[in-house]
Amino acid sequence: MAAAGTETGTEVLAAFVRDFVSGQQDGRAAEVAAGVKDGRWTVLQLVEALGFCLENTDPRTRGRGIQLLSQVLLQCYSLLQEKEVLHLVLFYESRLQDHHLVIPSVLQGLRALSMCEVLSPGLAVSVLKAIFQEVHVQSLMQLDRHTVYSIITNFMSTREEELKGLGANFTFGFIQVMDGEKDPRNLLVAFQIVRDLIAKDYALGPFVEELFEVTSCYFPVDFTPPPNDPHGIQREDLILSLRAVLASTPQFAEFLLPLLIEKLDSELQSAKLDSLQTLTACCAIYGQKELQEFLPSLWSSLRREVFQTASEKIEMECLAALHALSACLSRSVLSSDSEDLLDSFLSSILQDCRHHLCEPDMKLVWPSAKLLQAAAGASLRTYHRITRSVLPLLLEQYTKHMQSSQRRTILEMLLGFLELQQKWGHVEEDESTLLSLQAPVCSVVFSALLDPSVQLQLVGIKALTILGSLQGFLSSSDLELVVDHLIRLALHEEDSQSSEAAMEAAGSLAPTYPKVFSGCMVPRLEEELQSGRAGKGREENYHNHHSLQQRCLQALAAVSTHTSIVKETVPVLLQHLQKVQKGTEARNTQDMVSVCQSLHRVALQCQQDAEGCWYFHQTVVPCLLAVAVQAAMPESTHTLPAKTLLEEEVLAAMIPVISAATTHLSPELAAQSVSHVVPLFLDGEVSFLPQNSFPCSFQPFGDGECLEAQRCLVALLMAFVCSLPRNVAIPQQERLLRELLALGCSCNCPFTATTAAKCFAGLVNKHPAGQQLTEILQLAVNRMEASLTEGPRRMQALTLLLWVTKALVLRYHPLSSCLTDKLLGLLGDTELGPAAADGFSLLMAESPDVLHKGCHADVRIMFRQRFFTDNVPKLVQGFHGAGPDVKANYLKSLSHVLNHLPKPVLVTELPTLLSLLLEALSCSDRVVQLSTLSCLHPLLLEAPQIMSLHVDTLVTKFLNLTSSPTMAVRIAALRCAHALTSLPTTVLLPYKGRVIRALAKPLDDKKRLVRKEAVAARGEWFLLGSPGR
Repeated sequence: MAAAGTETGTEVLAAFVRDFVSGQQDGRAAEVAAGVKDGRWTVLQLVEALGFCLENTDPRTRGRGIQLLSQVLLQCYSLLQEKEVLHLVLFYESRLQDHHLVIPSVLQGLRALSMCEVLSPGLAVSVLKAIFQEVHVQSLMQLDRHTVYSIITNFMSTREEELKGLGANFTFGFIQVMDGEKDPRNLLVAFQIVRDLIAKDYALGPFVEELFEVTSCYFPVDFTPPPNDPHGIQREDLILSLRAVLASTPQFAEFLLPLLIEKLDSELQSAKLDSLQTLTACCAIYGQKELQEFLPSLWSSLRREVFQTASEKIEMECLAALHALSACLSRSVLSSDSEDLLDSFLSSILQDCRHHLCEPDMKLVWPSAKLLQAAAGASLRTYHRITRSVLPLLLEQYTKHMQSSQRRTILEMLLGFLELQQKWGHVEEDESTLLSLQAPVCSVVFSALLDPSVQLQLVGIKALTILGSLQGFLSSSDLELVVDHLIRLALHEEDSQSSEAAMEAAGSLAPTYPKVFSGCMVPRLEEELQSGRAGKGREENYHNHHSLQQRCLQALAAVSTHTSIVKETVPVLLQHLQKVQKGTEARNTQDMVSVCQSLHRVALQCQQDAEGCWYFHQTVVPCLLAVAVQAAMPESTHTLPAKTLLEEEVLAAMIPVISAATTHLSPELAAQSVSHVVPLFLDGEVSFLPQNSFPCSFQPFGDGECLEAQRCLVALLMAFVCSLPRNVAIPQQERLLRELLALGCSCNCPFTATTAAKCFAGLVNKHPAGQQLTEILQLAVNRMEASLTEGPRRMQALTLLLWVTKALVLRYHPLSSCLTDKLLGLLGDTELGPAAADGFSLLMAESPDVLHKGCHADVRIMFRQRFFTDNVPKLVQGFHGAGPDVKANYLKSLSHVLNHLPKPVLVTELPTLLSLLLEALSCSDRVVQLSTLSCLHPLLLEAPQIMSLHVDTLVTKFLNLTSSPTMAVRIAALRCAHALTSLPTTVLLPYKGRVIRALAKPLDDKKRLVRKEAVAARGEWFLLGSPGR
């Protein structure tokens, strides 16, 4: 029975072979391979079954037989025994002499065998010798040539020592295989083989030049991939692969460098770029021996290109190549009897460039400076050699030329060399040119700071910053002078650019010299701040004093970039805030806002330093809470403290200060702080505040009109608790949520109701999922539904609904869809509809104070796309079913959603929504118009084909809106009219005259920004259809 089974199996195999060889069923190869894997047949049985066709006189039949065997081997090569591999290799080698129709299948079989781990020693060499001798590779088809490269690659990765035994013959054989290759797919593999030949130290023998020639013939690469190329090979892939070959060995230098110089002299820009980038890559492995003969020619070509080119890219690559050449020569080890190539090379550069620096108004001054700086930046040695010659010259020229524009050019060149010194770090006394020129350099920089030219001052401030960063360069007397200059520029310079630059410089230098700035600058700023307040009583000088005070506050914040300085500046700022609070002038509001803005900047600068962050938090947050609580207390008969601090504008400025001071706290410190702040608001626990003696208790969640001032301080609670890390437990959180919910629904003050709603939403967003969250949300829904139905506080309920919906939408909470449906239902409400429509902007936009990633909110990726998918169909359906008096609400909602949607998503949905967007332009609501125009503008640029189908409607509506009474709408409409010119010209030409006539009117608009947009748009329409556009 077993014999019968075997016989039956053999017959099945023979039938499969006949089916395949006859060309009837190519799928039989996979079935045979599966049978070999399953053990039904062996490879030997397959060869026996193929016997009749392998001996057939028809080459096509032999080819089909070998093709079947090769396809089976490609799937089963890992199952072969060593003896089987030996016999198969000998068989395939003999078939390399067969008819050319058979060769492709033979190569496939050899590729399968090249992957066998049991290949006997010597067989890899035997196979390659046979291929090199018997196969003319470049006469084969692309796929077959690729097979040969794959065989070579496989053997190089597994039989390296055997192949190296061939010596240079292997290299020569590969050169013959590759010579004449044109297909980019094969070239990428061939270039990799050449790289491996060199990197793995195969013997090149006398064939170095031949190997170079067979690869360099493709330089520079000239390849444009065909459209819809499925292989995805780009020109850049070939360029990088070839460059890796050419720059892989110094042995190519004598052949490659003349080629690069030749291509540099060509007119083709791509050839120049490729040559420069290749030269830069070569310098990483070359030494002075390879470069010596070609240095004059290389320098001549680089200098010519930088002096004459109009291309920034070529100039940049020339400078990179010069930098690489100088670095290469710097690395070369100099023996006592060899010529110092670096010195002679730098001498040539100095000889050709140095004299141009004496002509600050001439064309070649900047190219020369860039060349010198590129060489100087290569190494410390090149820097010393060039600056020794150049820096004294620049200092001399600065003194010689008196015009501010010339001095600015010279100082900018000096600045470039100073930045290079910054790169090398510490100034070494024994060889630094800069240190020997300390006095004249400082003199030049300080004189620039005193110049009336703002542009020269700005360059001087940059230079001052760099000098300050060089350790040991500035003396203590210089540093005092630096502080004097920075204070003068920051506080008293009329131009705001110089003032702001001086403050930034102070912030940059303060961490390097904290004692100087905390001991000299901070007291001076404090003194100026106090004198500014003392002198403000004279009304005629109020503006000057106010401006000085503002700058003092900004400077104190700017210089607070080191913890020790923060400990000096923060008390000054807080003391000033308390003084302002006790004042009675109406203008104190802006003063308080300014102090808060400065505190906010300090908070942001402290965030990355744990010590500074905690100091700021524990100093500033209790102080702000204390002054706010004091201001919120009922007035007594003894004191009449100003209530300025309770104004919405001031509280809004305090929110980011507290938030920034909290977001970067460690969980342990945040927990320590929250244990004080929450009891303050829930229980009136004021013991942790610095000034905790108040005339009555603090009850922001209590009842009664007298507590209205205290309730508005919930804004500060919101800033704190909504900025805490998510893993910080909030004490009495459920009680706090209930109090916030009650306040948000019942408070008559819109500001307080809104901040309570935001605080509630921020806590709900971070609340862990579970029964407690479900209960509090159900309570909120019940309260909101009751208030929305009727009563005087419908608007407060809507505000709460919007913020809670946003909190849940961001975290993908299941209840978010239910709340969104409630909002959609309110769009049909005549009273709340417009506000509900505006609320969709709130749902989609980034919130500045709560519910964003910066304050650790739970924000899921792509929440906008999900909201769009779930709700836009409902909006469209609601629009079509709505009455005429509320249709605008649906259009406004839709416009807000689309305006915040990522543009790639919007483009895909455009065809179905464009008609509604066009209808929204006819809506009389200015918000709808502006939002829709903002949405359409990028679509005109990114989807011109779709938009061109509606060009008549777009032109009409845009032109109508250029006469809108709202300036922002006029500007947006003109920008859209401008963007229309990106549509196909043939579509626009019929409208050209009409648009140009219509755009003449906004040219006389009373607003400059409108006139500016009109000029730009009309100019583009004038050029429409002109040649070369």
